[in-house]
Amino acid sequence: MRLLDADDLEAKGLKYSAAHRWRLIKAGKFPKPIKLGQGGRLAWVEEEIDRHIAERIAERDSALAEAV
Repeated sequence: MRLLDADDLEAKGLKYSAAHRWRLIKAGKFPKPIKLGQGGRLAWVEEEIDRHIAERIAERDSALAEAV
């Protein structure tokens, strides 16, 4: 299992600001992070992020298929 920090998310193309990430998390539209230690560092489980990206791709493909 690999954990991703905010820089890793950006490298995967998820260039959301911290505030926007929290809005998406609160709305249930982005995976919740886990806390690392007491310093407040956060990380996301790579498999959950990959699944999130795959779901966005599936939504896009579904919308394209309906438009045709």
